[in-house]
Amino acid sequence: MTQPFSADQDHATDEFETRDPAEFDPMTGELDLEDRKALRRVAGLSTELTDITEVEYRALRLERVVLVGVWTDGTAEMAENSLRELALLAETAGSEVLEGLVQRRSRPDPATYIGSGKAAELRDIVIATGADTVICDGELTPSQLRHLEETVQVKVIDRTALILDIFAQHAKSREGKAQVELAQLDYLLPRLRGWGGNLSRQVGGRAAGGIGIGGRGPGETKIELDRRRIRTRMAKLRRQLAGMSKSRDTKRGERRRNAVPAVAIAGYTNAGKSSLLNRLTGAGVLVENALFATLDPTVRRAETPGGRAYTLADTVGFVRHLPHQLVEAFRSTLEEVTDAGLILHVVDGSDADPEAQLEAVREVLRDIGADGIPEIVVINKADAADDLTIARLQRREPHSVVVSARTGFGIEALRAAIEADLPGLESEVRALVPYDRGDLVGQVHERGEVLKQEHLADGTMLHARVPADLAGELARFEAVAPNV
Repeated sequence: MTQPFSADQDHATDEFETRDPAEFDPMTGELDLEDRKALRRVAGLSTELTDITEVEYRALRLERVVLVGVWTDGTAEMAENSLRELALLAETAGSEVLEGLVQRRSRPDPATYIGSGKAAELRDIVIATGADTVICDGELTPSQLRHLEETVQVKVIDRTALILDIFAQHAKSREGKAQVELAQLDYLLPRLRGWGGNLSRQVGGRAAGGIGIGGRGPGETKIELDRRRIRTRMAKLRRQLAGMSKSRDTKRGERRRNAVPAVAIAGYTNAGKSSLLNRLTGAGVLVENALFATLDPTVRRAETPGGRAYTLADTVGFVRHLPHQLVEAFRSTLEEVTDAGLILHVVDGSDADPEAQLEAVREVLRDIGADGIPEIVVINKADAADDLTIARLQRREPHSVVVSARTGFGIEALRAAIEADLPGLESEVRALVPYDRGDLVGQVHERGEVLKQEHLADGTMLHARVPADLAGELARFEAVAPNV
């Protein structure tokens, strides 16, 4: 059963304009967004190879695409939602979606993913629409990729290659670029096919049909050379990433020594994580209505309503079927989540299937060992979400806060929830601190939560919750403190 799916795309015209730096809006990261859009892909300038088997040696150029997915389980609505998400991914990569097809099967065809008959139908659709690329909603094996390309006679890529291409476009820092390149090479390595049939294979003796000496071709030598170069490059990238992670480890270690609690923002891509960071801290990081707009982690200082300091980290968004290569390559970046004492799990309340978003994110959190960290579910985009959907999510997630990062609705309730759940305040103290120990009072305000404070003749009377080490320093003043 083949079900059509179409997607319309409006194209905005970029304009050059002069902008006063004073007009920069920290809530949208507008200058960063304009800088990203300053250079755009120009279609129709590259010289295409005529042999489709050479595609691994060319950069992905996505222009006019047809989507195809295999519906193996779940409902038809779930299958269509998955294809709609694939359309958003394709548009984020810079392509125009012409058509979408869903094939109902018990499992993907091991040869052509959708079966030989449907592959022939797909070829007719490609010819009729003038598409130059087919994108499959799943990860294809090397043999499936090759057989499907041979049938449809245009470039075929899968969901993993598409996500890797988006990451390559959005990576800005040196570490982000290295992580993406490592993931791309890991994906490419088992899919090398040399230069198709243009080079002969190494054979000899009977395998060469009796030709023997002189029957050996250079084909396998070329493939092995490419594999060796890729493995060497991957080893170099891993060494570079190990060195880059030391700086982040040093910063995290300094925060631990100062007992500054860490809060990480995690969630589905385009759920509004960066907007939430901007709303809570005024960080001014890039905000764009696009998938995977944030790849490089951003850490900012924030304060609770009671004045307690903590760090807030924005992280890369997750997606259904996130490629394993990306999870491994971005493991150092995702350490911001694993080292956090509290996770703000942001979910898009206006999404067609927010429960699937929650499960997809928690699957990745389990993979990186962060599933045991306390979390607050932040149901974002309340201004655009349906009331029934929000009520359903609140019943499913009792420990949740409904907010709108765009309008500011619910932000104060979220700050209060963060303050209540921040880790590290295991000791409650009552102490009369002499005025010559103002440094201790300052630490209590900086690292703890002051419940009550009163200035007396002999010093400052404090009732507060503080970390264990600070409680030890206050212990000698606790004996002389009257009941507060």
